[in-house]
Amino acid sequence: MAYVKSREEYESLYKESIENPDVFWAEQARKYLSWEKEWDFVLQYDFNDARIEWFGEGVLNATYNCLDRHMDSIKDKIAYYWEGDNPAEERIVTYGELYAQVNKMAAVLKSKGIQKGDRVVIYMPMIVELAVAVLACARIGAIHSVIFGGFSAEALANRIQDCEAKMVITVDGGFRAGKSIPLKATVDTALKTCPGVEIVIVFNRAGLQLELDPNREIWWHEAIADTDLPDYVEPEPMNAEDPLFILYTSGSTGKPKGVVHTHGGYLLYTAITTRIVFDLKDDEIFWCTADIGWITGHSYCIYGPLINGFTSVLFEGVPSYPDFDRFWQIVAKYRVNKFYTAPTAIRALAKEGEAHVKKHDISSLKLLGTVGEPINPEAWRWYYHHIGRDWCPIVDTWWQTETGGHMITPLPAVTPIKPGSCSFPFFGVDPIILDESGEETKYPNQEGVLCIRRPWPGIARTLYGDHERFKETYFSQVPGMYFTGDGAKKDEDGYFWIIGRVDDVLNVSGHRLGTAEIESAIVLHEDVAEAAVVGYPHSIKGQGIYAFVTLNTGVSKTDVLKKELVLLVRREIGPIATIDVLQWADGLPKTRSGKIMRRILKKIAAGKTAELGDLSTIADPSVIEKLIKESTLAGESA
Repeated sequence: MAYVKSREEYESLYKESIENPDVFWAEQARKYLSWEKEWDFVLQYDFNDARIEWFGEGVLNATYNCLDRHMDSIKDKIAYYWEGDNPAEERIVTYGELYAQVNKMAAVLKSKGIQKGDRVVIYMPMIVELAVAVLACARIGAIHSVIFGGFSAEALANRIQDCEAKMVITVDGGFRAGKSIPLKATVDTALKTCPGVEIVIVFNRAGLQLELDPNREIWWHEAIADTDLPDYVEPEPMNAEDPLFILYTSGSTGKPKGVVHTHGGYLLYTAITTRIVFDLKDDEIFWCTADIGWITGHSYCIYGPLINGFTSVLFEGVPSYPDFDRFWQIVAKYRVNKFYTAPTAIRALAKEGEAHVKKHDISSLKLLGTVGEPINPEAWRWYYHHIGRDWCPIVDTWWQTETGGHMITPLPAVTPIKPGSCSFPFFGVDPIILDESGEETKYPNQEGVLCIRRPWPGIARTLYGDHERFKETYFSQVPGMYFTGDGAKKDEDGYFWIIGRVDDVLNVSGHRLGTAEIESAIVLHEDVAEAAVVGYPHSIKGQGIYAFVTLNTGVSKTDVLKKELVLLVRREIGPIATIDVLQWADGLPKTRSGKIMRRILKKIAAGKTAELGDLSTIADPSVIEKLIKESTLAGESA
């Protein structure tokens, strides 16, 4: 039985969360979290100055909520099934074992001079020790900043400098798709320009037998073996509005933004969304495939599941290694019940066909989720049919690094699901779609920009060291509202549809076309794996439509197929959506979290290849060189 059992129950709870937010969220805060001291007020805010406070003067500790309070009840329950990049490597970690490891590492941090409010950068692969490092920081009130293990030395240095970190926690090396990745070497290069870092702790993951600098560096295993260190560290009492972590996200200007999340509101919001959106029961196995280096991993691999006392899978590897059945092999091995991944992974696996799925018994799955970008209906249907066996609900969650947790999402058992729609707002989220004149849209399917009218507990509080930029980015475009930067529409049934970033809306001969809509039409073709559409300057139309198309393995790139795709889009959307240029792309430029970097494709399409900007977040830069080389040939194509 679902927690929210019907549309009527959802609407009644939602109404209360909007009309009586103080009462609603106070009740949830008492239900989901343990407080050392209750708050003086639930919410005070001023969007014009981008000032937001939840649970003012309340006091709590994140790791007490994730670990200590479970020790009497679920000490022996499994917190994590860990699966290595190499299928032969696995680990089981109970709540009691995690508690012991976190206390020991917290003692190490304190012994090295780390204090409440100090910043600690964590640059590690998806191993249990990454979660331990995060929680050890939170236990003593240090602010963690996890940086995805695929970032370059330059990107790492920029982030270390921006948050003025005193310590870096890393590994000698990591493993990805069977290859060894020398993370410590990247840290060494980065630290040449980061004199503020006083100490580096190195976990021995790859057995590279490195020589450490005794003045500044220490092995993790040696640090925790110090017999003088206590086995228990008192959890630091933290104000609800004290920073919990900084997480960097790419800005449109190229300089990364250090998004700051605080204790009270963020912890409550991750806890409630984890339980309600995934309808997770205490005996179920949850797997969020995201890397902890991204907000999805913070919220739905660490804080949300642990606060609730759930069991999760942590996976170090990639979905394609050793073969394309790896996800389903893991689902079968641990009898995963609720599975949460990104559309880009679904498309990559769909491209290889369903034979990989059929090798494994995935009948344990009861619910599927997607995150990171709108899922095109064709990928949704593949996911629903082959993975969900035509009955698992799919929660297509829309949210952002800055929102802390799910904002608009279907709830299982509440409403019929529409492929590609994120459905309805979560409790306390008050969305509005504004047209170009700043008025609320009036008609079904009228497109506009998505804004949020009031704060929810998981909202970010500032950008580290730059509140002015925070205010300017999120609260100045539409005074009195949070500006999401995403385009959206609401259909005749009130369902929300995300069109893509506002700058991913094309204006072709005066008509507004969402790139996601055109991409969805292209991937309807059975030979197409993935498509990315951008606008480019067109002398007649203002903007022309430029499509980069990746074909399924083994499909020939022919002019006949190009014509088929052009006709398919015309048929699905109309002649206004005629593709002007179609370029075959063996690969698309993606960030390491799998997002397509459309700003780079725009530059290629416009012929401005000298202005590509910062490429430090690209997973495979060689993809760009190939696209540039072939772009000159594409001009005559469609």
